[in-house]
Amino acid sequence: MREFINITKALADESRVRMLLALRGGELCVCQITELFGFAPSTVSKHLSILHQAGLVQSRKAERWVYYRLPGAEKSKPVRLAIDLTHQCLATDALIIADAKKLKAILKINPTILCKNQCAK
Repeated sequence: MREFINITKALADESRVRMLLALRGGELCVCQITELFGFAPSTVSKHLSILHQAGLVQSRKAERWVYYRLPGAEKSKPVRLAIDLTHQCLATDALIIADAKKLKAILKINPTILCKNQCAK
């Protein structure tokens, strides 16, 4: 029961849902997510922390950068179902489509340059 409640709480915020769906295409650096949504890095980190605590995302640190991705095969059934249902319900949403288009352009930017620019802000 607790896992389900944590998942639903994490998905009760539009920004977190958008971040979760942005990760469907693969791993992203916090800098890429910050660029995508235009939020302060601390805001992005807080949202990602909530998703992480709910088991909806995993993270890894490489040097001074943190990368997030959807969980692998080890994810629990509630996590798998929540991610799948969220995607099924919102795959055709105009905002999610716009996010995907913007992310496609962001992914063309060298992550090292993007992250340095984010740190300079």
